[in-house]
Amino acid sequence: MFDVSHSHMPEAANGEPSTRRRVVLLGASNLTRGISTVIETARRMWGRPLEVFTALGLGRSYGANSSVIGRQLPGINECGLWDALNRAEPLPTAALVTDIGNDLLYGSTPSVVARWVEQCLDRLAAIQARTVMTLLPVCNLPSLGVGRFWLMRQIMFPMCRLTRDTVVSRAVELNEMVREIGARRGIPVVEQKLEWFGLDPIHIQFKHCPHAWRQVLGGWSDTAERAEPARISLKGSLYLLSRKPERRRILGIEQRGMQPAARLNDGTTVSIY
Repeated sequence: MFDVSHSHMPEAANGEPSTRRRVVLLGASNLTRGISTVIETARRMWGRPLEVFTALGLGRSYGANSSVIGRQLPGINECGLWDALNRAEPLPTAALVTDIGNDLLYGSTPSVVARWVEQCLDRLAAIQARTVMTLLPVCNLPSLGVGRFWLMRQIMFPMCRLTRDTVVSRAVELNEMVREIGARRGIPVVEQKLEWFGLDPIHIQFKHCPHAWRQVLGGWSDTAERAEPARISLKGSLYLLSRKPERRRILGIEQRGMQPAARLNDGTTVSIY
């Protein structure tokens, strides 16, 4: 069950916060939409309490500033998460790298996006994180007609003027690059399944989130298949999505938030960058 708390973290005998393990979550809209389910899945697989570091957000880019409905966020590579990790004490760490592909709709080439992803993987390797990645949802490409592509592009990437054929070609190319990166680095890569999606070719349907995220995070734990799927928690999602990240701009006005931004009832903390 995903419960939130506004109380202080539990303390160990020496008065220090009791945290056993750390999780790093990197992604964009799927991670944002499913954040409470992802964290609950992580707690079931990786233990609790957790120290969660996440860089997420609708339309988030891995390497450039992104703007969605007046809200601007720095690229994942440029955000404060990495400095915070460098300052933090070493802990056993698991990491997720997902939502790779947004940058194609911003005009970045597959090779540029792959380089940004590898920079994140280099930093995660430096802290000996046990990392998993998701491939792009290319399973949807055969059924993605011109009309549905145009509608998706207008709603989610209104500034994009790339054609369907260009985006499809680049998505396939980037997907193979991600697969090769995973093979070369020994990082599990998870193929997204057609049944996870509906008319929306990018976002996992909410009803499939518990099973989908359990499969994605399964590379963290040898006992993943025995873990019960997490329940979807509207309360948990609203709580986490209401937290202020370390840095953002709203209509050009900079806002900063103290981290960790959220504390859960078992002592898990969530920092958002």
